[in-house]
Amino acid sequence: MRHIPFLLAGALALSGCSAFGDDTEGTQVAAAFYPLAWVAERVAGDHATVSNLTTPGTEPHDLELTIRETAEIARADLVVHEQGLQPAVDDAVAQNAAGEVVDAAAVVGLEPFDDHGDEHGDDHGDEAHSEDDGHDHDGELDPHFWLDPLKMADLGDHLADDLADIDPAHADDFAANAAALRTDLEGLDRAFSSGLADCERHTIVVSHDAFGYLGRYGIEVAPVAGLTPDAEPTPATLADLQQLIDDEGLTTVFSERLASPRLTRSLADDMGVATAVLDPIEGLTDETADDDYLTLMRGNLAALRKADGCR
Repeated sequence: MRHIPFLLAGALALSGCSAFGDDTEGTQVAAAFYPLAWVAERVAGDHATVSNLTTPGTEPHDLELTIRETAEIARADLVVHEQGLQPAVDDAVAQNAAGEVVDAAAVVGLEPFDDHGDEHGDDHGDEAHSEDDGHDHDGELDPHFWLDPLKMADLGDHLADDLADIDPAHADDFAANAAALRTDLEGLDRAFSSGLADCERHTIVVSHDAFGYLGRYGIEVAPVAGLTPDAEPTPATLADLQQLIDDEGLTTVFSERLASPRLTRSLADDMGVATAVLDPIEGLTDETADDDYLTLMRGNLAALRKADGCR
C-alpha cells in the first residue's frame, strides 16, 4: 500500500485498512464532486475506480470530509478537485494527496463573474448587489465551469493525458474515451446553441449564482441568492428582481434540487409566476439517481426553452 501521510496514520492504525474498503487494485481516482467524477469515469472507463468525495444529496460548497474520504485522497493515484470551491477538499489535498493532483479550474480556465453574470444589474439598480447578499463578485472567477460543455470536454482531454501517464498500457483507451466524450459534449453544446437561438426572452431568475456559463448561449442570469445557495438576499435585491420580472415579462423563477426553494417560491408567489427546477448539476439526488450529466443538461435545456418561450 502507498505510504499514507502522517495526518491519517493514527486513524488507519486504529481502524485498519479494511475500514476504507479492500478493493485497491488498479488505478484509483478521487474526484471532489459529481461533474468531475462523471468526466473521470467517462475517460477512465473500466481501467480505474473513481470515487466521488461528495456523496449524493450533499451541497458541495458545504462539504466536510470524513476520515474515509480523506483516506481516499491519500491513496488515490489521481485526485481531481477545483481549487477554491471546497475549502475542506483543498486542505485535505494539500496535506494528504500522494498521487497526481489536477485542479480543474487551472485546466479549463475560469471566467470572471463580470463577463457573464448580473447583467440585469445595469438596468435595475447596482445597489441591489451588495456584499451582504453575496452578489458583489467584481473581479472574481465563477467556479461553475461544468455548465459549459466545451470546458468539460477540455477537462476530459486533460484527464486522458494524466491517466495515460499513470497507466501507459491503456493510453489508447483513455484517448478514445476522451474523444467519445468530446463528441457527446460538442453535440450538447450544439443543442443548447440551436435550442436557445430564437426565444422571446433571454433572462432567467435563479436560486443562486451558479448559471453564468449559460451566457455563451445568450442567457442573462439574475440570482436570488449569491454564490452560495443559503445566502440571504437584501430587500433591495428582491425589489430589483421583482422589477426585472415585470420589465422582462418573465414567467418562471427557477429553484434547484440541492437547496431550499423557500426564497424562490416566495418570490414567484409574490409575482404570480411559475416555479421550475434548473439543476446546477453540482451533485445527484435520490430524484436524479438514474440521470447523468448529459440527461440533466438536456433537462435544463427543456426547462429554459419553456420558460423563455423559445421556438
